[in-house]
Amino acid sequence: HTFKKHLKKVLSVYKGAPKIIIVLDNVAYHHANRISKWLEMNPELELFFLPPYSPDLNAVERAWWYMRKKITHNRYLKTLKERKAAFWKMFSHFLKPNDELKNVCEINY
Repeated sequence: HTFKKHLKKVLSVYKGAPKIIIVLDNVAYHHANRISKWLEMNPELELFFLPPYSPDLNAVERAWWYMRKKITHNRYLKTLKERKAAFWKMFSHFLKPNDELKNVCEINY
């Protein structure tokens, strides 16, 4: 239900666009029968699925990899509180678009 709500929000934000393409991973709820039927009634919205087991093509996976590299590699964070603080500090850095985040999420082959 949450995914469908998100798709409805996307449609409302880009109302009037001839075509809206959303790139997704292959998690099961992206393929739910309810979603497929709903998409048939909203042809301006197209879902493009990444190949299975391809984290290198998934910008979210690359962002998580980068954050783990910056936060936990060669560093011992003893408590959950320390880990949370380190991740929130990194998240706050990414709240606004910046070149560092752009470089992590871009695919340059």
